Amino acid sequence: MNIDDVPQEGNRTHPGQRKSIYARTTNGRLGLVASSGWEVEEIVTRQAVEAFEALADAARKKARRGESSPLEYHMYRARMDLALLAQASGLWRWRVRRHLKLRDFARLSPALRQRYADALGIAADQLATLD
Repeated sequence: MNIDDVPQEGNRTHPGQRKSIYARTTNGRLGLVASSGWEVEEIVTRQAVEAFEALADAARKKARRGESSPLEYHMYRARMDLALLAQASGLWRWRVRRHLKLRDFARLSPALRQRYADALGIAADQLATLD
C-alpha cells in the first residue's frame, strides 16, 4: 500500500485515536504513516468485542450457578483468553485453567489473587465479585 492509499475513514471503536501503519513511501521504502482506521477494521474489531461480551455473560451465569469461578468472568470481561491471562499473570496455563474452577479459586492465596488482579487491572477484592 502506498502512503496516499492509507485509509483515513475513522473508527468508532477507538475514536479520536490514530495508529501507525506501514506503507510504501514516495522513494519506494517502507515507512510508518498515521491512520485513523477504516470501516473493515471497525467491523472486525466490533465482532471480536461482541464475542468477548458474550463469553463474559455466559461466564457470569456459570459463576452464579456455582459451575465456575468469578475469575473466568473477569478474564473475558477484560477481553482476555486463557493463554493471554496466563501470560499476563506469569502463570502456567494449566494453573490458570485450574483456578477457573470454583473449588480451586476459593483456595487461592492473597498473593496469587493480587497477581490475577494486577493482570486484569482490577482490585484484588473485586476479583471475587460479579459486578
